[in-house]
Amino acid sequence: MLSCHYIQKGCLFPRPSIPIHLLLSLLKQSLSKTLSFFPPLAGRLYTDPNGSIYIACNDAGVEFHHSKFATSFIRDVIAPVYVPELVNEFFSFDKTVSYQGHFKPIMAIQFTELPDGIFIGCSINHAVTDGTSFWNFFNTYAEICRKISNNDPSIEKISRQPEFSRDSVLVSSAILKVPKGGPKVTFNVNEPLRERIFSFCREAILELKAKVNSNNKDKLLVNEDFNAFEKYYFDKSVNLNGIFENWLFKSSNIANTAEISSFQSLSALLWRAVTRARKLPISKTTTFRMAVNCRHRLNPKLDPLYFGNAIQSIPTYALAGDVTSRDLRWCAERLNESVEAHKDERVRGYVKEWEKDPRCFPLGNFDGASMTMGSSPRFPMYENDFGWGRPLAIRSGGANKFDGKISAFPGREGMGSVDLEVVFAPETMAAIESDPEFMQYVMN
Repeated sequence: MLSCHYIQKGCLFPRPSIPIHLLLSLLKQSLSKTLSFFPPLAGRLYTDPNGSIYIACNDAGVEFHHSKFATSFIRDVIAPVYVPELVNEFFSFDKTVSYQGHFKPIMAIQFTELPDGIFIGCSINHAVTDGTSFWNFFNTYAEICRKISNNDPSIEKISRQPEFSRDSVLVSSAILKVPKGGPKVTFNVNEPLRERIFSFCREAILELKAKVNSNNKDKLLVNEDFNAFEKYYFDKSVNLNGIFENWLFKSSNIANTAEISSFQSLSALLWRAVTRARKLPISKTTTFRMAVNCRHRLNPKLDPLYFGNAIQSIPTYALAGDVTSRDLRWCAERLNESVEAHKDERVRGYVKEWEKDPRCFPLGNFDGASMTMGSSPRFPMYENDFGWGRPLAIRSGGANKFDGKISAFPGREGMGSVDLEVVFAPETMAAIESDPEFMQYVMN
């Protein structure tokens, strides 16, 4: 991930009643205390003489910025249909490549004042953390701030202590050959894009999941089964036992088919809509990539709070003609198969293949037919109560955005609701917004 931008995520809040100068002091004090539990974030990347890259936990420090927008309000952030450029200004280290952590802080916090709200934006080196570690830090930052403001004596203990062991197959001794000047991002940062957040309520998600899984049950009796029973009705010489055995065999296979998850159902819905919107030739291979957490996929498992970057990107391939002509269940099954197959052996296999030819991960849509799903609706984004309540909204900066980048957030109302932050070429976005199969589930 050294060639990827810093992760940029943050929370929008109503403006607290605390005077700004006291609020700034509280946030800085809380940040300092939080870093004592996350010492790598206060360090720098370091390449030793052999070419191995480490984190030097040297207390070099992080950055804290304060900005103010006197004429921009909460409504200017969350009301527009498309995410405004204004949001990118809520983050430090815009478009900074993670390799620059050799020379810049690994992390920065930006506190932004609005007349009726505040935004706390966090930028962290993506080679150092993934989403799991990012949100564990952010949650802890909020927890400590809340404790300090409430004079809570338990400040020396945190709810989710990060785990820093390095005895994992994901920590490789292979040497990455870095080009002169450091790696660059592998996508066009200047391409025209449109960004929107599609919200899906709990009821819509459940309806979609039920539809995908009912398609499997509907296959229990197909035309040939009805024809066989009809034939027996008119011709008693037909082997009825054979008909029943065939039907029971099919029933058994269907019963053993894994249930498709809500998120896989939603991903399949988007895959179909995007493929239609791009008007790809039916023979074109499409790719749906999903970033998966490997902590629980390894044997033995890593600690759920293992600190670092423990994700791998798993692709699912299908011809555009199949994605658009087959049903939603078929697309969801392809995604499900890819995720279910990514267990210990596959994770270790990815590492071995990478070690044969170490290189930075190529992020982007290189053939015009790819999309990449990142983040997760399971991340505790709305659990960031700094002492003045839950966030109004979650937003990300301009980092790692290209045609086909999707980030999944939990919906603010919780209970299984999901927000998809999607980034596409303007013409693709317009076509998705006119897609009836997709838009029937969107609530905004």
